[in-house]
Amino acid sequence: MNDSVSAQRPTPPQPLSAPVRFGALGTSSFGWRRVLPAMTGCPQTELVAVGGRSPERVQRFTDRFGCAGDSAEALLERDDIDAVYISLPPSLHGEWAARALHAGKHVLVEKPIATTAAEARAVASLAEDRGLVLRENFMFLHHPQHDAVATLIAEGRLGELRSFRGAFCFPPLPSEDIRYVPGLGGGALLDAGVYPLRAAAMLLGPGLRVAGATARVRRSDGLDLSGQALLVSPSGVPASVEFGFEHTYGSSYSLWGAGAKLTVPRAFTPPPGYQPVLVLEEQDHVEQFTLPAADQLNRSLAGFAAAVAAGGAAASPEEARWRQDAVATMELVDAVRAQAVPVTVEG
Repeated sequence: MNDSVSAQRPTPPQPLSAPVRFGALGTSSFGWRRVLPAMTGCPQTELVAVGGRSPERVQRFTDRFGCAGDSAEALLERDDIDAVYISLPPSLHGEWAARALHAGKHVLVEKPIATTAAEARAVASLAEDRGLVLRENFMFLHHPQHDAVATLIAEGRLGELRSFRGAFCFPPLPSEDIRYVPGLGGGALLDAGVYPLRAAAMLLGPGLRVAGATARVRRSDGLDLSGQALLVSPSGVPASVEFGFEHTYGSSYSLWGAGAKLTVPRAFTPPPGYQPVLVLEEQDHVEQFTLPAADQLNRSLAGFAAAVAAGGAAASPEEARWRQDAVATMELVDAVRAQAVPVTVEG
């Protein structure tokens, strides 16, 4: 178990001699608010161009970030970019990741990498064949608070693990949000559920199986608004995950062992200045570990840039693991979809 935990964690980024030149494909609000400001401020990355289908939206981005603008197709043909950051609707992630890889560009794509496991396998195989780096921008994986969790497990502070529970839920979105559009890859499972699924795999190791699931689905079109799933690891540790966008906000996971319970209250979206607090509860003792703040988005960008700068990184064990984990996550998503008992609701 301890080996599985350590094997899932990314290697800390190393300093680079030159920044990786990015082209941003898509003009999403998340790119506007979070990723592109971070990309322009990260010493290991340089934003060269933004590409999209709306010239007006592209111009808005170029005015703010001081970069070139292009159509989505023309962006992939530019010879002054090394990598493409993709923040399109999820239904387009797999297609445009494949097009970028065919164009010889490394790819950092927002989660999920695709909308089915078959599509994820195809993109991962293409990246391997082309010798290019392919990663999902799962920022939480880069936060060192999870290293602290792995250390406590390895030291035996929890005893033998008995269960995992993870949740990522938040309030309803504006009605026009693309996450309410089934044809664009909407739904709570793809948007929020992948977080606790990925966390369970990070801490329990590969080979998780779905034992059961349920989903609250919209009567009008079957879109999943929230849900739960029960999984089990090869060693017999059950994992429960909950997700949705019809809740008050919650982003956490806990591990329960024979000797103690460990809770990570702000697991997936801690702000850069937030100091995580891990809570360890034993039979007659509660201990809190306050950890240093960390910018997980900056670490994600820097880690990707380091992989690109490493040259043959696409063939390295770490990059192979990124591809394998992305595919495994989508296999779990497919299994949750297949087994989910629907509860129809108005919405």
